[in-house]
Amino acid sequence: MSDDESSYPPELDAAKEFIEIETFEQILEMDDDDEDREFSTALVAGFFEQAEATFTSMDEALVKEDLPQLSSLGHFLKGSSATLGIIKVRDRCEKIQHWGALKDEAGNIEIKKEEALKHISTTIPKMKEEYKIAKIWLGKYLNIYDNPE
Repeated sequence: MSDDESSYPPELDAAKEFIEIETFEQILEMDDDDEDREFSTALVAGFFEQAEATFTSMDEALVKEDLPQLSSLGHFLKGSSATLGIIKVRDRCEKIQHWGALKDEAGNIEIKKEEALKHISTTIPKMKEEYKIAKIWLGKYLNIYDNPE
């Protein structure tokens, strides 16, 4: 098989744009039963609740222009999304973490508060959309919800 051919099952291969398949497969391997996937389903459902609560907190912190809180929330959600391999959310959270600390998206150069707020205010909606795509796919894959929206 060549490097550009996938060795993943088709249902996992379809998600590789927004899910780091190797990481997600490690979560699936922790299930005792491949049929009901109790462990991974509970982990993913818990992440959904946590992410949505964090989005609400981010929206509130953005209104208050509370950059340290936004940085903290970005760091928090970055970790949990990385655990499941939800890469686009993870990457956006890392940027929010840096901007909240008044650094550029790579965390290297200091930026002004106005610039940080501008970046964060445009990134949060994009992150929510990418989360929604991952949630729909994960919800269907694990049979968590009939209607995941």
